[in-house]
Amino acid sequence: MPMQRNRPRPSARSPIALALLVTACASPAPPQSARPGAPDSQAIVLISLDGFRYDYLDRPAAANLQALAARGVRARWMVPVFPTKTFPNHYSQVTGLYAEHHGVISNTMWDPALGWFSLADTSAVSRANPRWWGGEPLWVTAVRQERKSATFFWPGSDGQIAGTWPTYWRRYDSRVSTAERVTQVLAWLSLPPDSAPVFITLYLSDVDHEGHDFGPDAPQTDSAIARVDSAVGALLRGIGSRGLAGRVNVIVVADHGMAATSPERLIYLDDYVDLSGITVVDWSPVALLAPKAGTTEALYRALAGKHPHLTVYRRAEIPERLHYRAHPRIPPVVAVADEGWEITTRARVARRPFRAGGTHGYDPAVRSMGALFVAAGPAFAQGKVVEPFQNVHLYELMAHVLGLRPAPNDGSLDSVRVVLRRN
Repeated sequence: MPMQRNRPRPSARSPIALALLVTACASPAPPQSARPGAPDSQAIVLISLDGFRYDYLDRPAAANLQALAARGVRARWMVPVFPTKTFPNHYSQVTGLYAEHHGVISNTMWDPALGWFSLADTSAVSRANPRWWGGEPLWVTAVRQERKSATFFWPGSDGQIAGTWPTYWRRYDSRVSTAERVTQVLAWLSLPPDSAPVFITLYLSDVDHEGHDFGPDAPQTDSAIARVDSAVGALLRGIGSRGLAGRVNVIVVADHGMAATSPERLIYLDDYVDLSGITVVDWSPVALLAPKAGTTEALYRALAGKHPHLTVYRRAEIPERLHYRAHPRIPPVVAVADEGWEITTRARVARRPFRAGGTHGYDPAVRSMGALFVAAGPAFAQGKVVEPFQNVHLYELMAHVLGLRPAPNDGSLDSVRVVLRRN
């Protein structure tokens, strides 16, 4: 696959061939330790298995991940940020910030200056606007400190952030095969020491897709677990065959878990309020509601306490533990469904009947939202199981392993130091 280096990155609207990799100019800053390209420096491959609930690891289909955990460290589960959705959590993992601080408050957002943002925007034009993305992701931290980084898909990596691109990157395209993704990661790791990235992301979405369509306990979900597990196994074999196991750390995470849903567990907003004067920024299981000016209190009173499985908050009264108050993109009223319940309207269901499946987005304290964390390599403990921890601590952990000075964040290395190998 051809690579291009030391060129300005094309604009978000430029056509780019799938095989193209682009390098951005780095903002120089001396790293804290480990000279760039030093043969003894460590690297991290951060793998996201979207929607891989923590207890999927114990299923027979996860054999390679079980072997990785046996020679490394696993958490009983990892606690996602609120809301437990894909974009907020992936971005929290690589910035160490809660959603209220990095600004990616959901998969769908509204900003009066920027318009709409949606995970479903496959053109990625809006997502590439750097103004959506606060904080500093680890791939930027690395480049700013004269290290190389690479992203094979990750929320935020389609655009320039803080004036910096990853050294190597791939624009998101769900059609790219898992085999191609693994092959490219191994190719990046195999580059000469002065060109190889020390931080690489890899994203696989199979488990989340099947979990949504069929539910967490369906055979289709087990098949997806087997597919991503096979990909992890291929990557680990490739690292070993290239003699890189002594310096490459593999961290496998998920952004959230998955809960079963049912057409018998629906909350109809239009039973309680006229939605004609309300912008529903995001629907379910966390409804982000922006009413017309002067009607916030009326909306709150119309919904609060009306359904036994719906909790409604004024923005200023959202529990502090959820870290979901500070950002102006969070609308005035936030309604949260109980585990397994969905928020909709009768009109929406009439257009598209609801069927059983699975979803996520609930309170992070709900056990089914617990996410996978497994890590192995020269930096990590061996044969160890640790207590649950919040995913905002990953950024500090990875920066420490790579010898990078972390940007300001909400995490703490002391909260996850237990996963590290004792020297």
